[in-house]
Amino acid sequence: MGVAHIRCYAELNDFLPPSRRQAAFVYAFSVPGSVKDALESLGVPHPEIGLILVNGEPAGFDRLLASGDRVAAYPRFRTLDVSGISPVHLAPLAEPRFLLDGHLGRLARYLRLLGCDAAHRPQAEDAELAARATAEDRILLTRDLDLLKRSVVRRGYRVRATDPFAQAVEVLRYFDLVESVAPFTRCLPCGERLGPLPATAAAPRVPPAVAARHTDFRHCPGCGRVYWAGTHHSRLAALVERLRLAASSPG
Repeated sequence: MGVAHIRCYAELNDFLPPSRRQAAFVYAFSVPGSVKDALESLGVPHPEIGLILVNGEPAGFDRLLASGDRVAAYPRFRTLDVSGISPVHLAPLAEPRFLLDGHLGRLARYLRLLGCDAAHRPQAEDAELAARATAEDRILLTRDLDLLKRSVVRRGYRVRATDPFAQAVEVLRYFDLVESVAPFTRCLPCGERLGPLPATAAAPRVPPAVAARHTDFRHCPGCGRVYWAGTHHSRLAALVERLRLAASSPG
């Protein structure tokens, strides 16, 4: 039987029971395994880990745990650059690209409303989601810890909130997106970036009354939908502002 001492920092404590938060605790094991396996057995998904120290030295996920080791796990750093020392560090994406599992459909629409690249495949199996997130270098958003722990997943985040509005605020804060949102630039149903559409080209595709009142149109190159500032626009604009204000306020 081996014994190690483990401490998790900041939001990684969300995955631990209260008795194991904010302090080192004893982790007993019978067969030496990797640090990744040890942390994930405790509930901490590897995509949220940005730095691991074993006995004060940076370590990778595959470092085998030995009796007497002291392990410190830190979340992904969003302001501090640890790329030179952390074997598990991933360079942040220039523009976050998300992939959401089937249970986060409302969150996907909120993120698209804000201009985020948010792919959503409601019927996709876990293996397909994990593979696509890796192949397209997307950040996998899910509330399913087992999905996030799949070894193929490189980037991911476990959404803590259950309410879609609160989830959107959480994602905006965590990925520091408040200042970069671009509302009304993506198709809500399919997520493609919208392009301009001349009024003459839009006229045959919209109701006559709309064509008579509006001159500013956009269209989706993916599904072909045409957008304009209709009666619902003010309601959506107010929603965007509420999301921005909530995400900008202290958590």
